[in-house]
Amino acid sequence: MALSVSSLASAFSHLSLPSTSAAQPPPLLRLLPSTRRAARLVLLASGADAAEPVEPEAPAADDGPEEVLAVEAEEDALSGLALRKYVKQRLPGGFAAQRITATGRRKMASARVVLQEGTGKVFINFREAKEYLQGNPMWVEYCKIPLATLGFENNYDVFVKVQGGGLSGQAQAICLGVARALLKISPANRVALRSEGLLTRDTRVVERKKAGLKKARKRPQFSKR
Repeated sequence: MALSVSSLASAFSHLSLPSTSAAQPPPLLRLLPSTRRAARLVLLASGADAAEPVEPEAPAADDGPEEVLAVEAEEDALSGLALRKYVKQRLPGGFAAQRITATGRRKMASARVVLQEGTGKVFINFREAKEYLQGNPMWVEYCKIPLATLGFENNYDVFVKVQGGGLSGQAQAICLGVARALLKISPANRVALRSEGLLTRDTRVVERKKAGLKKARKRPQFSKR
């Protein structure tokens, strides 16, 4: 069947033929005339605009100088005159007026010990035990051995007034005084304390110097001529 020219023209008029010229790229992929590096920057910038913004994580807040000073003030709250007032408030009427008291001795040292219900703090001559005993861990441990033996290291506060001798003798005198004070709390504590040898008074002392000798037994060298 022959087709007329008018019908062919109307049929081809609905078709959209591609043009011979090269198609232009979309604006995001359009290369800048300078270099490829510039094109890459354009693509990255376009991708960043399309992505959702991410909020940066807030840095961890450091303790400011005011918070540090507040912590140091709390630590130093019981020191000096404040500590002396605190001990006197805990011991109304002084050491002699307390209910649970005992005396311990070692060498030339004599310690009066008072026990009260508390959290395991030790105060010696209105000072903390660690400060008074110059931070020596062995001497500090002497004061808590009787309490640790019975499992009371966090149940009682120890208040001590000690004099005479050195720090080593004073620490051992406090140990004996605490052990004797625990007997007043309950006589049943005697078995455990006695088994550890905490109730025995150590009577050893330095031997006195003799006349004519350099020390207790050291003597000058003998010369016959």
